[in-house]
Amino acid sequence: MAAMAALQSSFTSLNLSSNSFLGQRFFSPSLHLPALKRWERKECKPNSLPVLHKMHVKVGDTVKVIAGNDKGKIGEVIRVIKHNSRIVVKDINLKTKHVKSKEEGEQGQIIRIEAPLHSSNVMLYSKQQDVVSRVGHKTLENGKRVRYLVKTGEIIDSAENWKKVAKEKEKSTEVAAAS
Repeated sequence: MAAMAALQSSFTSLNLSSNSFLGQRFFSPSLHLPALKRWERKECKPNSLPVLHKMHVKVGDTVKVIAGNDKGKIGEVIRVIKHNSRIVVKDINLKTKHVKSKEEGEQGQIIRIEAPLHSSNVMLYSKQQDVVSRVGHKTLENGKRVRYLVKTGEIIDSAENWKKVAKEKEKSTEVAAAS
């Protein structure tokens, strides 16, 4: 009992006021973040890294939308989001975004941005033969593994396509660095 009383008196001698570090809460109610919905959360592996899904499209591919409001439109893949199997296609699935003014004299804007759509809603498209097709994989004589269109046999992964994509990335980084 005496030890318990001594312990209690030592705790009361500590000044646990609201302005001291020891008296503060770790999670204050003012900093409460809203809980994410189940479909907004990233599915994670046991090591807390997000699960990255394999996708049949890559950046620079020409695709045709097969489902949704923009059904039948053709565009080029700009960005791939692997953790939720979504892609951004140039000039497809445009949404209006209202942007506030950053300075006092400046006016706000209404801009159109490309929203991501699910990769299952697009199919690879052959510009030469105007046909959509599933993607297949095969190994060439030189041992290189490439993707090809099943209907036409056209090889998608060629050196020219990747050089074009690399040049576009360099241009966009130069523009971003300049501004």
